[in-house]
Amino acid sequence: MTVKVLHMYPNMLDLYGDSGNMELLSYRLKMRGHGFEKTSYTIGDGAKTDFESYDLIYLGGGADFEQQLLAEDLLSCKDKILRAYKSGVFMLMICGGYQLMGKYYKDSNGKKIPGLGLFDYYTVASTNKRERCIGNIVIETDIGGKKYKVIGFENHGGMTENVKTPFGKVIFGNGNKFGSETEGYREKNVIATYLHGPLLSKNPKLADHILEYILSRKQGSPVSLKPLNDELESKAREVMFKRLLESGKNKK
Repeated sequence: MTVKVLHMYPNMLDLYGDSGNMELLSYRLKMRGHGFEKTSYTIGDGAKTDFESYDLIYLGGGADFEQQLLAEDLLSCKDKILRAYKSGVFMLMICGGYQLMGKYYKDSNGKKIPGLGLFDYYTVASTNKRERCIGNIVIETDIGGKKYKVIGFENHGGMTENVKTPFGKVIFGNGNKFGSETEGYREKNVIATYLHGPLLSKNPKLADHILEYILSRKQGSPVSLKPLNDELESKAREVMFKRLLESGKNKK
């Protein structure tokens, strides 16, 4: 099977190597004999884009300036993206992409950037531009009925409120806002998070969880991917967990 990905605004939303998430998915598919087909979406492509024809819609992270530039174009695609979401297309959004799918984002100058409004959360940045949630972060989420620690890097001034179904519980770091107990937003076919890194290279089981959903939806029956050799990734994760979670600063 070939997984079709719509990578939205890759020339504008690519903080901290977020495009690496797509490279990681491509690699993990190739190692299992599956194909990967990526289409880059840029401003003005909405009229010719059939969002429902893709298996995954991906938005990376971007600063306030980039979000302002693309907000109008994104809104012009609202109905098409909504139909894709409702049809079960998987949506992965990082940082700025996460914020843009909510009701709105108000920057540190008080300017309100309208979001797509797919979900009920909204984001407001501190008026103090030096106040940011920044640093390594570890959250605990559920994958296949089992708890799984997800690690990444957060750097955001926006504080996201009214999140009804978070991605996970914060163990170390801030999350949706300063000192938050939860991070991101999640549904069956949605993961929205502040975690950069890139996210999926640090969390291979999460990458496979997304791929299994996509392939199962395409096939019409459950797909279970054969394990890959993730020894290096596992060792790197162990080092980071020991450094962060044994530091005495983790949340209980």
